[in-house]
Amino acid sequence: MSAEAADREAATSSRPCTPPQTCWFEFLLEESLLEKHLRKPCPDPAPVQLIVQFLEQASKPSVNEQNQVQPPPDNKRNRILKLLALKVAAHLKWDLDILEKRAIRTIVQSSFPVKQAKPGPPQLSVMNQMQQEKELTENILKVLKEQAADSILVLEAALKLNKDLYVHTMRTLDLLAVEPGMVNGETESSTAGLKIKTEEMQCQVCYDLGAAYFQQGSTNSAVYENAREKFFRTKELIAEIGSLSLHCTIDEKRLAGYCQACDVLVPSSDSTSQQLTPYSQVHICLRSGNYQEVIQIFIEDNLTFSLPVQFRQSVLRELFQKAQQGNEALDEICFKVCACNTVRDILEGRTISVQFNQLFLRPNREKIDFLLEVCSRSINLEKASDCLKGNMAAFLKNVCLGLEDLQYVFMISSHELFITLLKDEERKLLVDQMRKRSPRVNLCIKPVTSFYDIPASASVNIGQLEHQLILSVDPWRIRQILIELHGMTSERQFWTVSNKWEIPSVYSSVILGIKDSLTRDLVYILMAKGLHCSTVKDFSHAKQLFAACLELVTEFSPKLRQVMLNEMLLLDIHTHEAGTGQSGERPPSDLISRVRGYLEMRLPDIPLRQVVAEECVAFMLNWRENEYLTLQVPAFLLQSNPYVKLGQLLAATCKELPGPKESRRTAKDLWEVVVQICSVSNQHKRGNDGRVSLIKQRESTLGIMYRSELLSFIKKLREPLVLTIILSLFVKLHNVREDIVNDITAEHISIWPSSIPNLQSVDFEAVAITVKELVRYTLSINPNNHSWLIIQADIYFATNQYSAALHYYLQAGAVCSDFFNKAVPPDVYTDQVIKRMIKCCSLLNCHTQVAILCQFLREIDYKTAFKSLQEQNSHDAMDSYYDYIWDVTILEYLTYLHHKRGETDKRQIAIKAIGQTELNASNPEEVLQLAAQRRKKKFLQAMAKLYF
Repeated sequence: MSAEAADREAATSSRPCTPPQTCWFEFLLEESLLEKHLRKPCPDPAPVQLIVQFLEQASKPSVNEQNQVQPPPDNKRNRILKLLALKVAAHLKWDLDILEKRAIRTIVQSSFPVKQAKPGPPQLSVMNQMQQEKELTENILKVLKEQAADSILVLEAALKLNKDLYVHTMRTLDLLAVEPGMVNGETESSTAGLKIKTEEMQCQVCYDLGAAYFQQGSTNSAVYENAREKFFRTKELIAEIGSLSLHCTIDEKRLAGYCQACDVLVPSSDSTSQQLTPYSQVHICLRSGNYQEVIQIFIEDNLTFSLPVQFRQSVLRELFQKAQQGNEALDEICFKVCACNTVRDILEGRTISVQFNQLFLRPNREKIDFLLEVCSRSINLEKASDCLKGNMAAFLKNVCLGLEDLQYVFMISSHELFITLLKDEERKLLVDQMRKRSPRVNLCIKPVTSFYDIPASASVNIGQLEHQLILSVDPWRIRQILIELHGMTSERQFWTVSNKWEIPSVYSSVILGIKDSLTRDLVYILMAKGLHCSTVKDFSHAKQLFAACLELVTEFSPKLRQVMLNEMLLLDIHTHEAGTGQSGERPPSDLISRVRGYLEMRLPDIPLRQVVAEECVAFMLNWRENEYLTLQVPAFLLQSNPYVKLGQLLAATCKELPGPKESRRTAKDLWEVVVQICSVSNQHKRGNDGRVSLIKQRESTLGIMYRSELLSFIKKLREPLVLTIILSLFVKLHNVREDIVNDITAEHISIWPSSIPNLQSVDFEAVAITVKELVRYTLSINPNNHSWLIIQADIYFATNQYSAALHYYLQAGAVCSDFFNKAVPPDVYTDQVIKRMIKCCSLLNCHTQVAILCQFLREIDYKTAFKSLQEQNSHDAMDSYYDYIWDVTILEYLTYLHHKRGETDKRQIAIKAIGQTELNASNPEEVLQLAAQRRKKKFLQAMAKLYF
C-alpha cells in the first residue's frame, strides 16, 4: 500500500461511522420497513422528504420506442409508491402546517412584510443567484394567485358539509391494497379512519379563509366584511371545541389581532359595538373627527398603559400631517394629544419629546390648565408607586424651571398635585430659586416683573400669600403673611389652609378656643410646622418655631406656655439623641433635670401627650439613670404613670442583676407586670344554637398598658442591658408554653419564674410575634451582639428555617472571634448551639459538615459522625472538607468506608489527611490543640462564606 493510500485509509477510519441513508426503493422491497423507519427518533430521510421522493418516482414520465415522452404509467409500482406517500402523510396525521407548501396559506404568508437581511459585499455571482431565486418565487406566487379563486371555492364548499369526516390512517390505507369490493366495504362506509369533527374542520377552514379575504382586502376593502365574518366564526368555534384541538392549528394571538383589525376596518353596528377596544374607538373617532374623545381615551390610557406608545405616536403624526395641510383648528388638538403622550412618557421614565418642547415654547393659561388636568388624571396617588410619583414630581419641577412668567409658575406650584407630590422643603427651594433668578431679557418683551409686583386680583393675591404660608418655616415671615391675609379678609380661618397641618387632639381644643382669630391661626400654624420639622429631624427650624410660639403664648396663657415647654423638652431630647448622643456623649445635666421636672410635674388641667412621658422614661433608662428611677421617683408617679412604673422595674432589675438569686424580687415583679400585659380577658358568649363559646379579647385592659404600647415603648430604648433584660423576659415567657418543642436561649434567663399559674390566660401567639419584633429591633440597634444573634438563630431553628438559623449561629460566632481568627468563646458556642448547628446541617443533607461539627462538642459524638458519613446523598463538598477533620478516629473510619465502597480517590484523600504530622497522636497536647484550632478556624470561615 502506498503512503498516500495509507493516509487516506487512516483519515477515513478515524471519522465517526454515520449510518447510510435509506433509499426510496428499499421501502418497495420490504413491506414493514416504512413503519420501522418512521418510528425512529430522527429518521433519515425525513417524512416530508420521503413523500417528495415517492411522488417524484411515481410521476416520472416514460419514453416509448419512437422516443416520445409519455405520461407516467399506471402500474403496480407507481400505485404502491403513491400509497406509501399517503401512508407517510397519514403518519403525520395530515398536518397541513408540515405538508402544505403551495396553496392559500402561501399567498397569505407572502403578503406579510419580512425584515430583509443585511446584504454583504456585492458579488456578481451571488447577486445573479438572488435575482434568479426572486424571479422563481414571483413566478410561483403568480401561478398560485391565479389558482387561489378555485381553492377559495373549494374551501367555501367545505363549510357546507354538516357531518363528521374520517381521514385515512396507515391501517386503513393498507386496505387499499386489497380488492376494490373490500375497499369500499371497509373504508368508504365504515368509521375505521381518523375522525375529524365538523366543528374542527370548519374552524380551521374559517381561519384560513379569513386570512385569505383579509389579504385581498388591501386591494378591495369590501372583502374585509367577509374576513370579519370568518374570523368571528372561528372564535365561536374555538369556544365550542376548546383551544386544545388536535386537528386545528390556530394562532390565537394572531386571530385576536385579525379580529381587532376587522373591528377597526369594518366596525359592527350590533350590540357588541359597546365593547369596542381602545384601538377601535380611536380609529372611529379619527374618522368621524371626534378628536376630544381621542384625548379622553389617551388620558384614561395613561392610567392603564394598554395602548402601545408607538400607536399613540402614529396618531399624533397623523394629526400633525392634517394640521400642516392647512387645518389650523387642529393645532390645539395636536398640543393636547402631545401633552397626553408626554405625560405617558415621563410616567414610564422616558425623556420629553421634541414636539412637546416646540408646542410649549409659548405657554398660556389654557395650556397649563390642560397640562395640570392631564397630570392629575394620569396618576392614582393612592395606588401609584414611589417611582411613578417621583417621575411626575420631577416633570412638574422641570416645567416650572422652564417657565419665565412667574404667574404660570404659581399656577403649577399652588396646584394640589404639586403640593402633594413635593415636600415642603422642595417647594420652598424651587420658589426661592425662581424668585432669585434674574429675568431673561428680550429686546421685544418687557422684563418679567418681580415676585411682589405681579398685578392680579385680590383673590389671586390671597392664593399667593396662602402658598407662601404653606412653604415658609420662618416664624416672623409667617406672622407677617397672616397679618396681611387678615387685613384682606376676615372670613377665612387660615389654620385650615393645608390639610397637612396637624396638632395633637389634646392641644387642639385649647388652641382653637383662642378668641382672637389672628392669634389662633398663628399659634396653630407655628405649633403644626414645629411638630412637622421635628418629625423630619429639621431640629433647628423646629426650635425657632417653638421658641416663637412660646414667646407668643406666654403673654396670655400659662396653660399653653407649659405645653410649649413640654414640647421643647421633647425636642431637646430628640436633638441630643440624634446628635452627640449617638457617639455616646452624656446629655447635659440641665436636660436631665428638666426630664425629672417633667416626670414630677403636678400642675392641674395641663394637656399632656403620652409620648412625652414615654420619651422621658426611655431617656432616663438609655442614660442609666437607674438610681433616680429606683430610689428617687415620687410615689404618686408610680400610681399615675405606667411608663414610670415600667421604667422603675426595668432599672431595679438591671441594678440587682449581679446580686444573689434571692434578692431578685423586682425581676419577679417585672415578670408579673409583663405577663399581665400579655394576658387576654376571656369572655363567654351564648350563640344562636344555645352553645356557650369562649371568646378571647386580644388587647386586654387588665395590665398597666396595652401590648402594642409596651412594644412601642421598648422601641425607644437603646441601652444594651435594658434591651437584653426585656428580651430575656419575653424569651422565657415564650418557652413557658406547654406545646413548645424547641426552647429559645437567652442571657439571664434563670432570673425569671419557671411557671405561670394560669397558662390559658396568656396570648402566646402575641408573645411569639413580640419576641420576633424585639429581636429584629435589637439587631437594628446593634447587629453584632452575639447574644441577640443566638436568639434570632434559635427562632429560625424553632420554625424549621435551618439555612437561616445556620446563618445567624455562624454570625454570632464570627462577631466575637474576629471572623473566627480567634477561638469562639465556649459560652457562645455551647454544646446546645453546636448540636442545633449539627441538626441544621443534617436536615439540609450536608452530612460531611455534620461529622466535622461533631468534633466541636466537649465529648466527640462518634455515633452521629459515623452515621452521617454513611449517608451517600450528601449536598455538601464531601471529600474537600476532609482537611478540616482533626480527629484521627473519624479519618480512619472514612478510610475504611471508602475502601469498603471501592472509592479509591476519596480513600486516598482521607489517607493523606491522616498522614499530616501535626495530627500524630504522639505530639504534645499543645500541638494537637493548635492543629484542631487551625482546622476549626478554616472550617467555620468556609461555612460563613457558604451561608452568609
